[in-house]
Amino acid sequence: MSALDLARIQFAFTMSFHILFPAITIGMASYLAVLELCWLRSGRQVYVDLYHYWLKIFAVTFGMGVVSGIVMAYQIGTNWSTLSEFAGSIMGPLLSYEVLTAFFLEAGFLGVMLFGWTRVGPGLHVAATCAVAAGTLISATWILAANSWMQTPQGYAIEGGRMVPTDWLAIIFNPSFPYRLAHMVLAAYLTTALIVGAAGAWQLLKGRDNPAVRKMLSMAMWMILLVAPVQAVVGDFHGLNTLQHQPAKLAAMEGHWQNAPGEAVPLLLFGIPDMHAETTRYAVGIPHLGSLILTHSWEGQIPALTDFPRSERPNSLIVFWSFRLMVGLGLLMIALGAWSLLLRRAGRIWRQRAFLRFALWMGPAGLVAILAGWTTTEVGRQPWVVYGVLRTADAVSPHGVGPLALSLGLFVVAYFFVFGTGTRYVLRMIRKGPQHFELNQPAQGGPGEQRTPSRPLSAADVADDEGGGG
Repeated sequence: MSALDLARIQFAFTMSFHILFPAITIGMASYLAVLELCWLRSGRQVYVDLYHYWLKIFAVTFGMGVVSGIVMAYQIGTNWSTLSEFAGSIMGPLLSYEVLTAFFLEAGFLGVMLFGWTRVGPGLHVAATCAVAAGTLISATWILAANSWMQTPQGYAIEGGRMVPTDWLAIIFNPSFPYRLAHMVLAAYLTTALIVGAAGAWQLLKGRDNPAVRKMLSMAMWMILLVAPVQAVVGDFHGLNTLQHQPAKLAAMEGHWQNAPGEAVPLLLFGIPDMHAETTRYAVGIPHLGSLILTHSWEGQIPALTDFPRSERPNSLIVFWSFRLMVGLGLLMIALGAWSLLLRRAGRIWRQRAFLRFALWMGPAGLVAILAGWTTTEVGRQPWVVYGVLRTADAVSPHGVGPLALSLGLFVVAYFFVFGTGTRYVLRMIRKGPQHFELNQPAQGGPGEQRTPSRPLSAADVADDEGGGG
């Protein structure tokens, strides 16, 4: 492999880990805010128990997200220095705004959220939880603004061989930004709902039927039922935007190579795109359906891959299948929500074991769909790092193969050890299930007290089922 290949693999590897943790924390922070608001309004103990159960899990995933995010920031400078030099005057401020407006907000109120339940009033604690939830959404806004600008750049000029901003509103609110932001936030909510639903289903399958478990399964299924179809609609609008601004990406997603005069575009359900032969082998499709979905007309056509030079075509084999994996999982989410509604109306949602097993197996589906969607977005942008302006091959730092191979190997070992341990720890906490939380317990802490938390992760001090320490 070339140095460029290794740099791309390293960035993809570290980014694949990082994107999962913010997705969980975005959805989890909003879920915690809803739980606490429901408790403040109703006074029901079940919301308190669920809040403190998921708060510990949120603390660990938040910490892992921060650690993996720091690596991403350094990697842009070390492996993609030409990108930093060429577009740093635009990307740098966008990422800095994320730190100033979002990360400080999250970090400032996270301590109150984790340790302030018995130290501040209910209203202030709810405000702290809502502030953290708002911070995660603000963070997503700035990150998606930067990424969307790289996909659909505008509001800039090139002076002295570098990009300089000319219109910050055009940069932030670039053509693909609204669709990407909505798509990512909804994906985060679905991811959290699927994890919460899987946790509830697992508890019920183990015979742990109690009000807290029923409540979290019920809330998760309502969220999936409502949000999954909305996500499909947002995805359709996103596709139309991609057709307008990144037609080569859409052609690669569909494995579409040629347009015959007056011939509609089929929707390919299966196929193996061949980049060298310029065809999709073993194609199985539905006539006209591609035109109907992609152009909203029965005979509409989209640009074909052969309309673009070979050097400007994304890898259709990767994008074709990553897109279908994302869509297939989305359809399963819609099916899960619909099934839950039917069982709820029949009063069997807590006892139907086939449904509970389906909900359990769908637990990681949101994370997989996010990875598939990110792969579609980023591989589909190639060979550009700033679409139509700077090629990926021209953005990489002048490193040799040896240092990049060594650093990639170290990243693989370190990430699987650190984040593998963290993930196992989270699964142990999920396995325990919600516990009763005493509302009127006295405040703990103070100098020398045994249970004074010394770091955020000590909020997750839980023992596993075998009696081991947390």
